[in-house]
Amino acid sequence: MDSLTLVAMVSIFTAGITIAIGSIGPALGEGRALSSALSSLAQQPDASTTITRTLFVGLAMVESTAIYCFVVTMILIFANPFWNHFLAQAGGK
Repeated sequence: MDSLTLVAMVSIFTAGITIAIGSIGPALGEGRALSSALSSLAQQPDASTTITRTLFVGLAMVESTAIYCFVVTMILIFANPFWNHFLAQAGGK
């Protein structure tokens, strides 16, 4: 197994782990935030606009974590900075 194949395998494995762990946390956080918001709305229906606005801002912030993990995964798969280094080494031999 050459170094280029090893870099490809490690990159794909790391991308899979990144997106798996990076999507579980935000999903659990969004579910918990939604549950709390619905509970708050049931207790205080007069404050629905404030609760809803705060909920949407919070959900956007939580979702940004999953988006960052997705971006890292795409970089590891399609724009890996190690590819050029190992391709240059393989071509130089």
